[in-house]
Amino acid sequence: MNNIPEAFGSLVFNREVMKERLPEEVYRSLKHTIQRGEDLDITVANVVAEAMKNWAIEKGATHYTHWFQPMTGITAEKHDSFVTPDGKGGVIMSFSGKELIKGEPDASSFPSGGLRATFEARGYTAWDPTSYAFIKDGSLCIPSVFCSYGGEALDKKTPLLRSMEAINEQSMRILKLFGTEARHVEPNCGPEQEYFLVDKALFNKREDLVVCGRTLFGAKPPKGQELEDHYFGAIKPRISAFMKELDEELWKLGVLSKTKHNEAAPCQHELAPVYSSANTATDHNQLTMETMKKVAERHGLVCILQEKPFEGINGSGKHDNWSLSTDKGVNLLSPGKHPYENAQFLLFLCAVIKAVDEHQDLLRISVATAGNDHRLGAHEAPPAIVSMFLGDELTAILDAIDEGVDYKGAEKLQMEIGVHVLPTFPKDTTDRNRTSPFAFTGNKFEFRMPGSAMSVAEPNVVINTIVAESLRQFADELESAEDFTSALNALIRKTIKKHKRIIFNGDGYSREWKREAEHRGLLNLPTTADALPYFTSEKNIELFTRHKVYTEKEVRSRHDILLESYCKIIAIEALTMCDMAGKDIIPAVDSYILKLAKTVNSLKAAEAPIPHHVSATLKRLIELSDEMSASLKRLRANAEHAQRNLASEKCGVYCRDELIPVMRELRNAADEAEQLTERAFWPFPTYGDLLYYI
Repeated sequence: MNNIPEAFGSLVFNREVMKERLPEEVYRSLKHTIQRGEDLDITVANVVAEAMKNWAIEKGATHYTHWFQPMTGITAEKHDSFVTPDGKGGVIMSFSGKELIKGEPDASSFPSGGLRATFEARGYTAWDPTSYAFIKDGSLCIPSVFCSYGGEALDKKTPLLRSMEAINEQSMRILKLFGTEARHVEPNCGPEQEYFLVDKALFNKREDLVVCGRTLFGAKPPKGQELEDHYFGAIKPRISAFMKELDEELWKLGVLSKTKHNEAAPCQHELAPVYSSANTATDHNQLTMETMKKVAERHGLVCILQEKPFEGINGSGKHDNWSLSTDKGVNLLSPGKHPYENAQFLLFLCAVIKAVDEHQDLLRISVATAGNDHRLGAHEAPPAIVSMFLGDELTAILDAIDEGVDYKGAEKLQMEIGVHVLPTFPKDTTDRNRTSPFAFTGNKFEFRMPGSAMSVAEPNVVINTIVAESLRQFADELESAEDFTSALNALIRKTIKKHKRIIFNGDGYSREWKREAEHRGLLNLPTTADALPYFTSEKNIELFTRHKVYTEKEVRSRHDILLESYCKIIAIEALTMCDMAGKDIIPAVDSYILKLAKTVNSLKAAEAPIPHHVSATLKRLIELSDEMSASLKRLRANAEHAQRNLASEKCGVYCRDELIPVMRELRNAADEAEQLTERAFWPFPTYGDLLYYI
């Protein structure tokens, strides 16, 4: 790619293309629809559709599709061609405003949590004009929402857009009190995407990777990430070629891919985009994950997005950097040079602190998946206990406000490295904390709990909604105050005093923090099964319905979808383990046992001494084979029971208590057996093979 600015967004029907191809009055009307939420007239839609079609055909497109995000967590698309009979035996290429605005996919075959039954198939997709259409694989893709015949949201985009409206409404109430010039407030996010790349040929030899996306067996290799030599290390040629093509493909789609580097674990890497609107960022992240997989295939690689594909090394997250900005370009979470005197910033900061403290359960639920449960709590992933990191300066400011004393600002220090030829530069007023689930990073919050495979829609829905609720309560109190300044100061101080328990700047991995968190009354929800019951609490249903983000039916449906997905994934993993252990691992170990036994018998027949390590290995492998057989029998029975009871409220607890512990037993025995078995007998690539294939 020689000319990046020219290629960037070349497959996107963006504002510049609209301005060029649409009549001025149509463009103006569409812009008002996008910016002000005004209704889209069908005559305008017809003109836009014609321009879109002509542009897409010029770019080589033959089909169009409403591109939407059902509750599977990935995207969906149904393609129709532009081809239309002309009545003379030929065809014309047509695309109407009606086809642009609305589609009718089958709504019964997607997860609905009881909102749809098999015999209730009708659903609708509707164009989201706030996200640009684009061309992918020869089709014009129209970003869309997805709803049922009864109007219930069956996707992740609709609640996200609703939550963005909610936080805009409440933020504007606050800004009006401060006299801040703004017409609109928008949540922004920048999801950093971590991922693994492994050789495709090796990947295909492991049933657990192919079926489940993560290894269910695997002994620790001699070298993992102990030497910390992979992080930010030189990118190897094969990976560099993948990253180069990935950037080029994403840039054509208008995705602001900015940063690429090696992550801490072997074979692990990261891509970070430029910050953008939460809606656009969510769409772009879905495109990023899909493009990663396609490009990897072309390089003989497989991109693994599962949160914990390898035990004992880093898992992969998707750090959600979140903030609020006005249409005037003002970041409401930017503290400025004197945060102690910036009352507007302090109030918005307090709104986030209050939101995180009062809704720890929802933040945990927003990242709850079977895969992410394995990741949270170790290897640079935050723990399942939700807390906030503010850093030294902001914490000191809040402490001063709480105690009613003057804050004496931290002195700006120059960073001196001790080498005269190197330049000095201002030292940040605080460090970073990689163990914090929700960390302030200068002018935004970094929510570090989301897993790499999940959509960032759900975490942003929750953050937007809970912060909107804090702002609503603040606005109610301040709007009725006789003296705004006195009420504001009292509100900030009261909020800090009540919610400072959520602030923790220390080591989130320490045992002391777990005890301290319990003492503070913070929730510890280590698994999805522990977290999900909180979703349908009266408090949470009231929150979502008040801000019109979810109806009560939609909340309950999402609870059921998450629970069923958790149980299905664990049951599939358990049955995959049964398959691998019964058909591959135990037969391989038994074959090696037979070889060792023949060796022992031959030595006995020759009256030669039997080496101790041979007899000891033989004895231990026989024990492990028996252990695996016993665990396998129990696991198969438990997995089949779980599959028969997926609709039960108790299924999640059953999987947590009856499946996962037996899976661990089987794995422990198999991994020890792997270390004792001759390499030639082991039936699939080991961790060493997978992590060091280059």
